[in-house]
Amino acid sequence: MYFDTIIAGFGGQGVMLMGNVLASAAMQAGRQVTYMPVYGVEMRGGTANCTVVISDKPVGSPIVQEPLCAVVMNRPSAEKFAPQVKKKGLVLVNSSLVEDKYVQARTKRVYMVPTLELAQEVGNPRLANMVMLGALAQVSGLVSVEQVIASLPKALDKRYHKMIPINSEALRRGADYMIQGG
Repeated sequence: MYFDTIIAGFGGQGVMLMGNVLASAAMQAGRQVTYMPVYGVEMRGGTANCTVVISDKPVGSPIVQEPLCAVVMNRPSAEKFAPQVKKKGLVLVNSSLVEDKYVQARTKRVYMVPTLELAQEVGNPRLANMVMLGALAQVSGLVSVEQVIASLPKALDKRYHKMIPINSEALRRGADYMIQGG
């Protein structure tokens, strides 16, 4: 088993947290993992992305030229990373901020996920990243949503542990959206 993804968006959208939680869940599931964050010049509001590689075998490099998957949270990320995804690859798009015309679907599986609206249903639009991570877990089958939830205590700083219940709800909402035909 081998899977790699680029998760990208503006700084402040929780892109790095998504990658960190995914990597943590995969490690706890017994997989080999690399996680590599990349920040733009500015932190909050600037561009940010990370690469996560998950495998059953040791991972040789965290650098991915042509990913199997891209998770894009904003338009610049969609325009930059979606075209790089391999044929028959997977692209998850934050449709709350990105119109489908900015994603070249040609031979890719594209899922439009209204992350802000779904996060608002949970009670906090700032949980859009957790909604998207739940959608990714569901669509990819890499780890279950319950494995992602179980990884939260290790992936989150202790001061945010009080947020685990609502983060868990957002993860489940993203997965449910995909189950319902997302």
